[in-house]
Amino acid sequence: MLLCHRSPRRRWYPDVWDMPGGHVEPGEPPGAALARELREEVGIEIAVPSGPPLHEVHTDTFDMQIWLIEAWTGSPVNAAPDEHDAIGWFTEEALGELSLAHHSYRAMFGEVLAEHRA
Repeated sequence: MLLCHRSPRRRWYPDVWDMPGGHVEPGEPPGAALARELREEVGIEIAVPSGPPLHEVHTDTFDMQIWLIEAWTGSPVNAAPDEHDAIGWFTEEALGELSLAHHSYRAMFGEVLAEHRA
């Protein structure tokens, strides 16, 4: 699982590990926003997801759609050092040691990884 560590200086959700991605611009479809954000944040190119999101998170302050991306072009790098101070690949076991941006992530990551092991 590729995650980005949000800088401790960030206003929202500082000093936690989060998925790359970000805000949807006005008039921008969410899948296109994901492709743009992945290019801006981790320097990879993806095809705009054609299916529905894998998971959704709804809170009082934001709504997020989550897709599983298994193919891309390029090598992930921290292309947004003003937003993240690190990026990294994590196994399911290592995820248990991380401070994650949302309480639902651990269970969601476990479900996705279990489906792909089967």
